[in-house]
Amino acid sequence: MKPALMSTDSAVLARRSFLGLGMGVGAAVALTACGSGSVAGSAAGSAGTLKFGWALPTSWDPIYSSAGWDVHDLSLVYSALTKLDAHGNAVPALASSWTYDPSGTRITFTLRPGLTFSDGSVLDAAAVKKSLDRSRTDPKSLVAAQLANVASVTAVGATGVVVQLAQADYQIPNLLAGKTGMIVSPKAFESDAASIATQPAGAGPFTLTSYIQNEKAVLKRNPGYWDAANIKLQNVEVYPLPDASTVVASLQSGQYNVAQIPGSEVAAAKAAGLDVQVISSMVVAVLDINITKAPFTDPDVALALQYAIDRQALLKVQQFGYGEVSNQPFPPGYVGHDPSSDGLYTYDPDKARALLAKAGHANGVDLEITTTAAAGLPEQLQSQLQAVGINATIQVIPLAQATEIVYVNHSEALFTDEFAGRDSAAQAFQVLFGAQGLMNPGRTTPPGLAAALAKVSATPLDSPEYPTVLRAATALAVRSMPNVFLYTVPRILARAAGVSPLPADAVVQRFEGVTVA
Repeated sequence: MKPALMSTDSAVLARRSFLGLGMGVGAAVALTACGSGSVAGSAAGSAGTLKFGWALPTSWDPIYSSAGWDVHDLSLVYSALTKLDAHGNAVPALASSWTYDPSGTRITFTLRPGLTFSDGSVLDAAAVKKSLDRSRTDPKSLVAAQLANVASVTAVGATGVVVQLAQADYQIPNLLAGKTGMIVSPKAFESDAASIATQPAGAGPFTLTSYIQNEKAVLKRNPGYWDAANIKLQNVEVYPLPDASTVVASLQSGQYNVAQIPGSEVAAAKAAGLDVQVISSMVVAVLDINITKAPFTDPDVALALQYAIDRQALLKVQQFGYGEVSNQPFPPGYVGHDPSSDGLYTYDPDKARALLAKAGHANGVDLEITTTAAAGLPEQLQSQLQAVGINATIQVIPLAQATEIVYVNHSEALFTDEFAGRDSAAQAFQVLFGAQGLMNPGRTTPPGLAAALAKVSATPLDSPEYPTVLRAATALAVRSMPNVFLYTVPRILARAAGVSPLPADAVVQRFEGVTVA
């Protein structure tokens, strides 16, 4: 077993369903003269700097961003056509309204008037068309698969954007609330597309003013943001995830005034006088299984894994009890959560051994756990699997190379991961279970599940049938696909005195109304 690359808690929090592309180490960018005074001035009542110990993005370009977790940073500098409310419903953002035609194959968005990008250029229907067309047609776009059902985008006047679909899809308003729908300035990508990776040009609540990769991002309030009245912070500084062993001391010293902390540090943070928020999130720990690699070519081995794992024990040790045992991608309370799947794969070592024997491995089977940090979860899994006759070795791969190894080459049989959730349920299904799903290294989807997923997209979100259709798809997915879901991972934030509570939205961390005394 190779040495771990980082401390256990830091590694667990850093790995957010990444697809890790990277830029050159040490790149430093100072961003000035952003046009039309978009980073100058302040509104009455805005004050304070939020120093956030969190994470920095793989790229500031939403179509090349390779981590689901990046959406939190990108939402600081970009706006999408819609956004999600605290309950996960699409509500207006750049678009003030939208309507579907009777067939569900055409949706018309109406933009707010007078919008501009941080570079001073006009954000109108023509700009939205160009941005969405880039997202869906750029050969290297990592969001193109999510827009495969979009046949065309048409600008109608200054504020009308018509999205024509190849087939009915009522998930589009939710889909366009995240990275997939973030609108990038055409002036920026038409003149120097590569620069967007470090110099984003969007229309979000803040504008990036300086950036040192792997060290710090400095952002200033954007008074031209469509909802600027609700942005009270004057500045935000974002830092890489703090080390678990020093995060509380760093908060006490003022290096950060808000930071994400692991469950192991909650007691220490409270003892230090810090406020702690535990926010339910869409993140779930999961094992990605490649059914084209032995021993998982036999489905009974993958099924044995489900019963061989004591999820409650994992939750207690890895999360210090924060979160919930899970057999599915959606947390309790979310419309897609299927109650009938709770407890589906209870810890049952005898059943795991019987399934292994059925697969011809009565005397045990060897497999390799691939991970980016050996300590912690992989070691606990190794111990649990050994108890049923699964002899697991641990292979540690560099975080920077994991994308190519796991998601591009599909060369590993079993990988420890975390799914960061998606704005659209259909998008989440595509990523996890689709034939081209990024977290489906086996690249197969049973026909029945494919039909169930198509039905999710074809059912209007406001239809009384939608919850039933979505939960049925969830139930089928967790029974027919090999993904091994383990436990939910809440967002745990510690705040210094003077920082007001942060909005408790499940998918994206937002900052409306947040103040720093």
